[in-house]
Amino acid sequence: MMILLCYDGSADAQAAIDRVGLLMPGSDATVLVVWETILETMTRHGALGMGMIGYSGDDGAADEAIKQGALDTAADGVRRAAAAGLVAQPRIVNRNDDIAAVILAEAAELDADVIVLGTRGLGGVKSLMLGSVSHAVLHRADRAVLVIPSPGLAEQRHHWAQHAELSAGIT
Repeated sequence: MMILLCYDGSADAQAAIDRVGLLMPGSDATVLVVWETILETMTRHGALGMGMIGYSGDDGAADEAIKQGALDTAADGVRRAAAAGLVAQPRIVNRNDDIAAVILAEAAELDADVIVLGTRGLGGVKSLMLGSVSHAVLHRADRAVLVIPSPGLAEQRHHWAQHAELSAGIT
């Protein structure tokens, strides 16, 4: 079985690796980290043009630092996956599309049997929903997708479900 582990170092991504290690021990896995250049980040956030005075357009050092951060994050994910009982390798990919599309393309290229990613807990009512990336991957994937909440988010959801049951008179 080939598992694609989407990893950004967040608590949810860490929980996803830990849980999949329990569910599928000994499986082959690729830890995927998606990164983007400084220009891509500025463009996506609408910052291009706002502070362009003095901008030289030379982002080589910044981009290399960002890429190295992605490599470090992937290495951290591989260490975590190995500790969880998976046989993992790192993979970093430049974001050249929306993140969900990049994840799906990588899953296809690797012929992954399952894509594993964490949810994105935002606090309050929004924490009960999937994050935008996990939602997009789940709805656009042509293969199995496993979305795993962090322990903190799972606990919030458990309390919310208990409250909903009490409110509805379900025991």
